[in-house]
Amino acid sequence: MQTHPFLLKIRSFLSYRLFTNLLFVLLGIIVFGVLYGNVKPKTLDINLYEDAPTTIRAPKKFVDEEATAKKKEEAKAEVANVYTSKQGAIDNSVSLLHSLMESVIEVKAESKQLPVGEDNLKPAPSPDIDEQLKLLKAKLPEDKNNVTNSLSDDVLKTLLAASEDDLSRVETIVTTQMKIIMENGVKEEELNEAKLNLEQRITNYSFKGDLSTAAVKLGKVALEPTLLYDAEKTDELKKLAEANVEKVEIIEGGVIVEDGELITPKKYSILKSLGMVENTFSFRPYIGLTLFVLVVISSLYYFFYTLEVTEERKQNYLILTSIVFVISLLIMKIVGLIEQLEINDIAFILPAAFTGMILRILLNERIAMMMVFILSACSSIVFHQQFSGSIDIEIAIYTLFSGVSGILFLVSRNQRSNILRAGIYVSFVNILILGFLILLSGTSYSNTEYVYYLVFALVSGISSSILTIGFLPFFEAGFGILSSMRLVELSSPTQPLLKKLLTDAPGTYHHSVMVANLAEAACESIGANGLLARVGCYYHDVGKSKRPHFFIENQLNMENPHDRVSPETSRDVIISHASDGAEMLRKHKLPKEIVDIAEQHHGTTLLKFFYYKAKEQGKDVKEEDYRYPGPKPKTREAAVISIADSVEAAVRSKKSPTQAEIQQLVHSIVQDRLQDGQFNECDISMKQLETVKRSLCETLNGIFHPRIEYPELQAKGE
Repeated sequence: MQTHPFLLKIRSFLSYRLFTNLLFVLLGIIVFGVLYGNVKPKTLDINLYEDAPTTIRAPKKFVDEEATAKKKEEAKAEVANVYTSKQGAIDNSVSLLHSLMESVIEVKAESKQLPVGEDNLKPAPSPDIDEQLKLLKAKLPEDKNNVTNSLSDDVLKTLLAASEDDLSRVETIVTTQMKIIMENGVKEEELNEAKLNLEQRITNYSFKGDLSTAAVKLGKVALEPTLLYDAEKTDELKKLAEANVEKVEIIEGGVIVEDGELITPKKYSILKSLGMVENTFSFRPYIGLTLFVLVVISSLYYFFYTLEVTEERKQNYLILTSIVFVISLLIMKIVGLIEQLEINDIAFILPAAFTGMILRILLNERIAMMMVFILSACSSIVFHQQFSGSIDIEIAIYTLFSGVSGILFLVSRNQRSNILRAGIYVSFVNILILGFLILLSGTSYSNTEYVYYLVFALVSGISSSILTIGFLPFFEAGFGILSSMRLVELSSPTQPLLKKLLTDAPGTYHHSVMVANLAEAACESIGANGLLARVGCYYHDVGKSKRPHFFIENQLNMENPHDRVSPETSRDVIISHASDGAEMLRKHKLPKEIVDIAEQHHGTTLLKFFYYKAKEQGKDVKEEDYRYPGPKPKTREAAVISIADSVEAAVRSKKSPTQAEIQQLVHSIVQDRLQDGQFNECDISMKQLETVKRSLCETLNGIFHPRIEYPELQAKGE
């Protein structure tokens, strides 16, 4: 990845830390600005008792407290009162009635005898009824069930005036009827009704004089409830019934008011509770958005802080990630504007997999996955139906699974057709996720709506791949990113420089292909970029196409031109192929990584053959005059290619080399490079060099394995 010249100018004035911090601050401001319009409270312009201008749906799940309270009261009212039986109630009433009648009979008996002396009694005239009444009241305590207050003097006089037979009849009838009523159960609140029932039963019998009235009064006084109201148990049942009442809820997306429906006080109260009608300013949404932006920026800061790459590369990654992030947010905003066309759930057309797919191709899986999670959270804000305090969880789930599937399905990044294939796979994942969300909601949809959802899911996946393919060249060119697809394109034999190399220097072309096979396997064995090594090998000797016949692999059935020129001339021709190749690559605007490999694959090694040839001719030569100008290999890929280039040439010069010879050649070449300090400027380790040596030997043994010699057949008869 190359740094843009404009960024280089800015970096010349700012330190790495200051420049990075400014990037994060700028990104935070942009994210806040993009999402600001989606958290800003927006209310409906409606008033009480007006017709609704459109169908109003609940932006979030809402509990109708008023309806719930009413439902609870109805449930409590349906609970029947609990009564407990009053033990001994019937016996108490019968005993009370019997004691009253006994008291009357006793008074009547006592009034028939009066004392006339100390030892004997003699009959005396009966006292008047008033004296008997006093005696009777004296026998009845005033607090005993308020009998004296409940029974009038007329009733008591009637009883005192009656005969014992009549009193016995009254007691029997009243007791019998009272038992019948009380055995059926008498509740406290039904006591008056029971007394009226007793009165009707008693009046059906005939009594002398006013005894009927007295009997009724006695029955009413003695009658008491047999079932007592249990307030505690009744309250428990009412509370249980209240607790079992489910809350009256309006689900998210549920209709509150239909189009043209009258806004009643109840409907208005619901809209008010949801914050959809009163435009009162509040800092809370903005504080919430600020916290969200802080979380996002902090996550990005920590991720890039722990990223183990150079500072320059880290900044380039951050800038590229930020640009993709902002583009994705803008795409969300555009889709959000389309929602105003009132097409239900048009948000599902969002190309949610675009961010993950392009970041995986340009950078790596970790960055792509992190940004998918962040953007899924942002989508829940962008598509939250424009009411404060709500987020769209469904679109967040949809965006998350779509983005992750885009990363996972992009297994191979070497061809653009794979991106389109991944987009088709993402479409099928989108269909499954939408099906899950639709069926889980329990809402019924028409066949037309199901078709809409299917189209949204397909368009989302395919548009993600189209956007990825469309934006990819701009990012590759703007940041000098050498993606896998670009490398595959450069490896095509139809590339102008490769066609020129194949036409003008076929031997060098074949040599480059062989070196590519060696270098790719060796790079992959140490975790380096094998594809970059392969493509770099194709172009590393392209400079030889300027003077192809000066290189031995192109000298087929011809005289060696080096035999006719001085060692100095040969030196200049051979050494110049590295710089000539780099110049040609720059002219054709090939990536910097390819140019560096062409320029560095010989490092500052000594051109030994012509150096010793000059010395044999007795010339006074300096070793540095016969060294390549460099620079030395800066990357592991360039270091491996420099080894593979020399190894392939050395092994090819031998006829049927054995495994031992190959191993010795590889070892000596690597040792020579180490002693010459050719790997001092790259990050390849001794352990990795041993792995490279082993890989080169395995590949060469496969190429130069022993072959069976077939004997020639001699013609018979000669």
